[in-house]
Formats: sequence, structure tokens, C-alpha cells
Amino acid sequence: MTYKESFIKFMVDSGVLKFGEFTLKSGRIAPYFINCGNYKTGAQLARLGEYYAECINEHRLKPDTLFGPAYKGIPLSVAACTALFNKFGVDCNYCFDRKEVKDHGEGGMFVGKTLEDGEKVVIIEDVMTSGKALREVLPKLQGAAKIDIEGMIITVDRAEKGLESDKSAVQEVYDEFGVKVYSIVNIEDIIAALENGIIPGAEYVGKMKEYREKYGA
Repeated sequence: MTYKESFIKFMVDSGVLKFGEFTLKSGRIAPYFINCGNYKTGAQLARLGEYYAECINEHRLKPDTLFGPAYKGIPLSVAACTALFNKFGVDCNYCFDRKEVKDHGEGGMFVGKTLEDGEKVVIIEDVMTSGKALREVLPKLQGAAKIDIEGMIITVDRAEKGLESDKSAVQEVYDEFGVKVYSIVNIEDIIAALENGIIPGAEYVGKMKEYREKYGA
């Protein structure tokens, strides 16, 4: 089993990936739903960090620092940073932003590694729906130092066109900011896992393909 197939099974086992009929925030009726809020144990977080590390290693990214946007990205960046060291012997830094600037002590917007000019940064997030999180943190990061954003890692790329565009959020972010977004898996990987019996739910393959045909970017 590849790490991608293992991750899809992990999502199902964790209650994060479900199949059925779901009304999304966009109003679309989807045959699958991803709820990353269902990761809630230490064991799950440790394994999740390993999948992020696998994705970073697969794409040969060489970050100096992993950045986790507050709040969801904070534990994800810590888990990924730990897994990179434990699994691949790569010891990199991590940092995250505050929602409000600290006005006492040493102050500042960031916790963890102080960003420096030329530093290679990889952003760690769970999913990307519209690119809003990236749009919010980019000015903070670029205002702190002249960093090099190597990319952004998310768990799943739905590869779904937006409400007002035929491009996916991942495509729009690259076009707008030049930031490459890498996903641990995408919708095609999930469909293949259903077809190959990696996870239960073969009866949803047809609906998954119909949805992909209708809304795929």
C-alpha cells in the first residue's frame, strides 16, 4: 500500500472522510465530505504528521522552516516538523502566527523561529477551499522578512472549480501568488482507492465520477 492509499484509509478510519450525500457550504450536493475536525487524538496527530513529512519528501522540498497559520495550522506544523526529523532525519524549524500582536514581553506577531531573509518556508494547512488562509498570512510572512515560500502542503486537493471560476482554489493561488500547493492526495486518488478496494464504498464510485465530471477543475 502506498503512503497515499494508507492516508486515505487513515482518513476513513478516523471518521474524517465520509461518503453519502452532503450539502456543502457552496450549496453543491457532494457524495463525499472531509471533516478534518475529527482528528483528535495524539496517535492520529502523530500519523498525520508522518503523511505531511512523506509529501514534503516526495516533492523534494527543502524547507528551513514549516509555518502553521493560526489556529489549525499550529498543531499540524509541529506534528509535521517532528515527523520530518523522526522519519527522515531532517531537523527544520517551525513557527506560527498570532491572531493578535503580542503587546508585552518580547512582543511580535510570530511564535517559534524568527524568520530571516532568504529563509525557505513551507506552509502547512489542512484543506484549501478558497485560498483565504493563504491570502491572510502572506502579507504577514512577507512583511517579516524576504522569505522564499517553497510551497504549501494540504491534505486533500478536491480539484473542484470555484463558484465564479473554472479554476480550482489551488490553481487560483498559484496564478495569483506563484505559490505551489502540494496535496497528500487528491480526488482522483480517492476514487482509485474506492475502485481498488483500499476503502469500503465502491457503490459511490459512479457518483464520485459524476460529481468530478460536473465540478472538476
